[in-house]
Parts: sequence; structure tokens; C-alpha cells
Amino acid sequence: MKKKKIVKILWIVAGTLVLLLGVGFGYIMLVMPNIPVPDLKVQADSAQLANGKYLANHVMVCIDCHSSRDWTKFSGPLVLGTEGMGGEKFDNSLGFPGTFYAKNITPFGLKDWSDGEIYRAITSGVSRDRHILFPVMPYMNYGTMDSRDIYDVIAYIRTLPSITNVIPESNADFPMGIILHMIPKKAQPITKPPFADVDKYGEYLVNAGGCIDCHTIFIDGKYDLKKAFAGGREFNLPFGIIRSANITPDGLTGIGGWKTSVFVNRFKAYDMTINPLTTVGPRDFNSLMPWSMYAGMNEDDLVSIFRYLITLQPISNPVVKFTPLK
Repeated sequence: MKKKKIVKILWIVAGTLVLLLGVGFGYIMLVMPNIPVPDLKVQADSAQLANGKYLANHVMVCIDCHSSRDWTKFSGPLVLGTEGMGGEKFDNSLGFPGTFYAKNITPFGLKDWSDGEIYRAITSGVSRDRHILFPVMPYMNYGTMDSRDIYDVIAYIRTLPSITNVIPESNADFPMGIILHMIPKKAQPITKPPFADVDKYGEYLVNAGGCIDCHTIFIDGKYDLKKAFAGGREFNLPFGIIRSANITPDGLTGIGGWKTSVFVNRFKAYDMTINPLTTVGPRDFNSLMPWSMYAGMNEDDLVSIFRYLITLQPISNPVVKFTPLK
């Protein structure tokens, strides 16, 4: 009798645990995240539209991921006429826990969206239908930007030519599909630092540009923040493995020995209005970094970014930038 009683108790405990897990799972999947849509109607003048265009094309580079790129040229410049149409794929081959597609952000894709819904998606990663966006779009960064900058970006993308392009659904691997529901947070916007506060302004731009994402090692769906900005993140591409550069101020393996002018000129060298980009073959070294888009950043902003980066903790991390396919 005692043995039967113990077995019964064990079954009750197991059943209770299953019930609790089911309730917890249901709460996560059906309730989280509980982020309301702000009541928002964006109004923008020509200056605000210009700022939104600048941010979307040259700082946050939203248009980069949400367009097609010409990989026959170094760093894959935009294919003109595809701006905002979406479709770029981020999958396991690039180290992502699933298959995720950049959405169509032209009026074709956003025609039924309110400005508040777009704001929530950009700053919290929650789509109009409440599915959770994978943070390949760094909405956690955007959620701490000045709301006025986000409003300007919203106003700008509303002006893009409408392009008919239906995007496949994204799918996260298990357990990322569950974890995703626990990532989004309500936006916590700050006031944009004044340009005169060079270091703080530079930090703001680095956050807006999501520099930490590509320049930090990413393994099993997590960033190694002990090596933030130290480079080495791997991207497996058809022509080989490329790795991001160390942009900490380490004197030997980072940018510690660079002058400001070297940093600025590194970007401006890819200004397509001055220098055509190099043609590359399918097995040649290439770069995921959209150099031609960042080249459109104004020099003062690039100086501010450099000024901030050299205040970071130097991290020694030699990076082999390219391993070609054998």
C-alpha cells in the first residue's frame, strides 16, 4: 500500500508540473509581450523627412536590409528600384536560430499599418499582428533612441514608392520561438544628445547604427558581451567565411592606432558618387557591411562615432577577416 501511495503522489506531482508548464507556456505565447500600440499620428515637414531619409539610409540603414543588394559589387550596394521591398533572408547559414525575412516596408507592405503600429515594431519588435520580430533588426537599440528620430523615419518610409512584393513568413527554431516572446520591451526613448557633446552624440549614433551587433561574437543565439565591439562574428557565405573587424581601441588588433581622418576616409572611400565599387567574383572576398550606405553619413557624425569608439575598453582580439572556400 505504501508503494502505491508513493506512485500516486509522484503522478500527482508530475501532473501538477505539466499543468504549470502548460500554463506558463500559454502565458508566454498568448500574453507576452503586452506592449500597447501608441496613439500616434506622425506629421513631418521637409526637414524632418530629410532627417528620416538620412537615418534610414546612412545611419540606421533600414533601407539596406529591406532592399535587394548587388553582390557582384564589393559590399553589395543597393539595387536601385528595390528600396524597401524586403525579402532579404537571414538563416542558419549566417548563424541565426531559424529563417527570418526582412519585411516589405513600402506602402504595399505597410498600407494597413497605423503610425503607432510601425513605431511599436521599430522600437519593440512587435508586428501589427502581434507576432514577434527577430532582433536582426535591432529594435532594442531603436527603442532607446529619441522618439522624434523614429517619427522622422516613419514619415520617410511612408514616402517610398510602393512595390508589390509578398514576403515569406519567418520561422524561429525551437526554443527561440518561445524565447522571442520574452525579448520585446516597451520603448524607453531618450532625448538625443546635443552635437556639441561629441562623445554622447557619438554613442547615440553607434547605438542607432547597431554597430555592436555585427562587431560582437554571436554564438548559439547570444552575444559575447565580454567581447563587445571586438569583432570576430562569423558569417558563412557562399564564397567563404567572413568575420567582422575589431573596432575597440586596442592598439594592435583594433582601431587604437587610427587617426580620426583614417577612420572617416575608410567610410568615404566607398562613396559611389565619387568612386565606383569594385566588381567581385563569386569566390572573391566580399563584405556584408553596407559601406556605400554608411559612406553617405556626414563627416561630423563619423568623427563623433570615432570619438566614442576610442573611449571603449580596448580588447585584444586578432581577427582573420576571410577564410575562402577550399
